[in-house]
Amino acid sequence: MNRFFIAALLCLLPPLAQAGVIIQNWVAASGARVYFVESHDLPIVDLSIDFAAGTAYDSADKAGLAAFTRGLLDAGAGNLDEEAIAEKQVDTGAQLGGHTDLDRSGVSLRTLSSARERDAAVDLVRLLLAQPTFPQAVFEREKGRSIAAIKESETQPASIAAKRFARGLYPTHPYGQTATAESVGRISRDDVAKFHRSFFTASRAVVAIVGDLTRAEADAIVLRLTEGLPKSDNSAVIAPPAAPRAETIRVSHPSQQSHIQVGMPVLKRGDPDFFPLVVGNYVLGGGGFVSRLMKEVREKRGFAYSVASYFQPQQVEGPFQIGLQTKNEQADEALKVARETLESFLKQGPTEDELRGAKQNITDGFVLRLDSNRKILDQVAVIAFYQLPLTYLDDYTRQVEKVTAQQIREAFSRRVRPGDMVTVVVGGGA
Repeated sequence: MNRFFIAALLCLLPPLAQAGVIIQNWVAASGARVYFVESHDLPIVDLSIDFAAGTAYDSADKAGLAAFTRGLLDAGAGNLDEEAIAEKQVDTGAQLGGHTDLDRSGVSLRTLSSARERDAAVDLVRLLLAQPTFPQAVFEREKGRSIAAIKESETQPASIAAKRFARGLYPTHPYGQTATAESVGRISRDDVAKFHRSFFTASRAVVAIVGDLTRAEADAIVLRLTEGLPKSDNSAVIAPPAAPRAETIRVSHPSQQSHIQVGMPVLKRGDPDFFPLVVGNYVLGGGGFVSRLMKEVREKRGFAYSVASYFQPQQVEGPFQIGLQTKNEQADEALKVARETLESFLKQGPTEDELRGAKQNITDGFVLRLDSNRKILDQVAVIAFYQLPLTYLDDYTRQVEKVTAQQIREAFSRRVRPGDMVTVVVGGGA
C-alpha cells in the first residue's frame, strides 16, 4: 500500500455510524490520563494528546509563548530536521494536526490501524513530543513570521475588538493576555525549550483515542507517546478571574463598520447551569434567524447582517458574548437595541414555543457532532481534559430536554448581569 493511497484512503473513509459512545478511561503507567472509544467499524485510529499548556500559562511579558512552542514541535526532533519530518509524515500517510487555546495545547493524529502504518505514525508523534530540537534558524524564521502576522492583525478592526474585549473582561487574568509584536519579540529559544520541559509532561497530558484498537493496544500506544516526555512536577493551574468591572471601550478605526462586542466572564466547564444557559442562549442569540437578537437587530431594524450571542466555557469562567457589526452612524442605536433585547430576555425568558423549538434544534443537531471518528474524538477530548462525566454524550440530549423556562430565567438571572458587562466598539464612528 503506497503512501499516496494511504493518504487518499484516510480522506475518503465514510462517516462512522455511532448509536452510542462508550468511553473507557484509566491512568497510564506514565501518569497520563486516557479516554478511549473502541470502534472497529473503520480501519483507522484518531487520537489527540492535550497538555495543560494553553495561552493562560504564558507569562504576561511573553504572551504567545505557548502557541509558539506548540507550533515549533515539528521544526526538528531527534536527528530529523523539518524536511525529514515532513517526509516521514508523507511516508506513513498519517495526518498530523495541532492546536493551542486558552487552556490546552496539543497534537492530533489520524492513521490507518494496521500495525505497520500505525506504529510508524505513533513513533513520529512520540519523537515530536519528547525530543523537539527547536532549531535556532527555524525559530528565528517563525518568530519573524509571527510578529509580521500580529502587526497585520492589529490593523484589522475585528482583531482589535477581540483583543480589547479579552483585556476588558480579564484585565488582571491570563485569559486576557494576547500576543503582541513586543511580547513575541521577547521570546527566546531558551524560553521555548523551558516551556516545553515544564508543561509538555506526562502528568499534564490527557490522551483521547477513538478507533480500531483494543484497550491493551490503546494503553501501549499511550505509554509509547508519554513515557519519554520531560519529567516535571509542575502543578500550575489557572486561577478563577476576578469579578468584572463594567466599562465601555471605544477605539477609533477608519473602517466603514463598527465592530461591537458585549459580555462578561460567566461559564466554566461542568457548571450546573450549563444546559439552561445553552438552551436559553439558542433563543436569545444562538439560533440564527430564529433568535431574538437576529429578529430585533436585523429583521426589524436592518442594523446588522448578523448578530449572535454565545457562551464559551473554559477551565475557569469563560465569556458570555454578544457580537455584531453595523454601520458607524448607527452603532449606538444598534448597541442600544441589543442591550434592550438582552434585558427583555432576562426578565421574560423564552416562550413555550421558543423553548420547544430550541430543544428540537439542539437535539436534532447534536447527532451531527458524532457522525465521524474525528468528531467523536473532538468531543471525547473535551470530556477528557475537563473531566466531564463519561456518560456526557449519552446524557446530552436528555439534559437538554429536561430544561424548563423557569430554569433558564433563574440561570440567566444568576449569571448574566448587564450592569457588570464590558462593551467594546471599534470603528470609524467610535
